[in-house]
Amino acid sequence: MATTTVKIPTEAHAMLAELAAAQKRPMSALLADLIERERRRVFLEGLNADFARLRADPAAWTDYQAEVTSMEGTMMDGLEDDPWVE
Repeated sequence: MATTTVKIPTEAHAMLAELAAAQKRPMSALLADLIERERRRVFLEGLNADFARLRADPAAWTDYQAEVTSMEGTMMDGLEDDPWVE
Protein backbone atom coordinates (compact mmCIF):
# COMPACT_ATOMS: atom_id res chain seq x y z
CA MET A 1 0.00 0.00 0.00
CA ALA A 2 1.33 3.44 -0.89
CA THR A 3 1.87 5.89 1.94
CA THR A 4 2.40 9.59 2.42
CA THR A 5 3.29 11.95 5.23
CA VAL A 6 0.76 14.18 6.96
CA LYS A 7 1.77 16.80 9.49
CA ILE A 8 -0.36 16.86 12.63
CA PRO A 9 0.04 18.75 15.89
CA THR A 10 2.37 17.11 18.40
CA GLU A 11 -0.51 16.73 20.87
CA ALA A 12 -2.62 14.90 18.29
CA HIS A 13 0.31 12.59 17.51
CA ALA A 14 0.72 11.83 21.21
CA MET A 15 -2.99 11.00 21.55
CA LEU A 16 -2.86 8.82 18.43
CA ALA A 17 0.19 6.99 19.78
CA GLU A 18 -1.53 6.44 23.13
CA LEU A 19 -4.69 5.08 21.50
CA ALA A 20 -2.70 2.84 19.17
CA ALA A 21 -0.64 1.48 22.05
CA ALA A 22 -3.77 0.79 24.10
CA GLN A 23 -5.25 -1.13 21.16
CA LYS A 24 -1.93 -2.77 20.25
CA ARG A 25 -2.29 -1.52 16.67
CA PRO A 26 -0.09 0.52 14.37
CA MET A 27 -0.90 4.22 14.41
CA SER A 28 -1.43 4.14 10.64
CA ALA A 29 -4.10 1.44 10.93
CA LEU A 30 -5.86 3.28 13.74
CA LEU A 31 -5.76 6.54 11.81
CA ALA A 32 -7.12 4.87 8.67
CA ASP A 33 -10.02 3.42 10.70
CA LEU A 34 -10.75 6.78 12.30
CA ILE A 35 -10.80 8.45 8.90
CA GLU A 36 -13.19 5.80 7.56
CA ARG A 37 -15.49 6.28 10.56
CA GLU A 38 -15.55 10.01 9.97
CA ARG A 39 -16.22 9.50 6.25
CA ARG A 40 -19.21 7.29 7.10
CA ARG A 41 -20.46 9.72 9.76
CA VAL A 42 -20.37 12.61 7.30
CA PHE A 43 -22.15 10.50 4.67
CA LEU A 44 -24.91 9.46 7.07
CA GLU A 45 -25.27 13.00 8.39
CA GLY A 46 -25.81 14.18 4.81
CA LEU A 47 -28.26 11.36 4.14
CA ASN A 48 -30.24 12.28 7.26
CA ALA A 49 -30.32 15.92 6.12
CA ASP A 50 -31.54 14.82 2.69
CA PHE A 51 -34.36 12.78 4.24
CA ALA A 52 -35.26 15.69 6.52
CA ARG A 53 -35.62 17.93 3.45
CA LEU A 54 -37.68 15.25 1.73
CA ARG A 55 -39.98 14.89 4.74
CA ALA A 56 -40.38 18.67 4.93
CA ASP A 57 -42.01 18.62 1.48
CA PRO A 58 -45.33 16.79 1.95
CA ALA A 59 -45.87 16.16 -1.77
CA ALA A 60 -42.35 14.84 -2.30
CA TRP A 61 -42.59 12.68 0.84
CA THR A 62 -45.90 11.20 -0.36
CA ASP A 63 -44.36 10.45 -3.77
CA TYR A 64 -41.35 8.81 -2.09
CA GLN A 65 -43.56 6.66 0.14
CA ALA A 66 -45.65 5.62 -2.87
CA GLU A 67 -42.51 4.61 -4.74
CA VAL A 68 -41.25 2.55 -1.79
CA THR A 69 -44.66 0.90 -1.44
CA SER A 70 -44.69 0.04 -5.14
CA MET A 71 -41.49 -1.95 -4.66
CA GLU A 72 -42.68 -3.98 -1.67
CA GLY A 73 -42.48 -7.68 -2.35
CA THR A 74 -40.00 -7.29 -5.18
CA MET A 75 -36.85 -7.72 -3.12
CA MET A 76 -36.87 -11.50 -3.00
CA ASP A 77 -38.02 -12.06 -6.61
CA GLY A 78 -38.38 -15.78 -5.98
CA LEU A 79 -35.12 -16.08 -4.08
CA GLU A 80 -36.89 -17.44 -1.02
CA ASP A 81 -36.16 -20.87 -2.54
CA ASP A 82 -32.43 -20.07 -2.76
CA PRO A 83 -30.43 -22.54 -0.65
CA TRP A 84 -28.39 -19.66 0.80
CA VAL A 85 -31.41 -18.08 2.47
CA GLU A 86 -31.91 -19.30 6.01
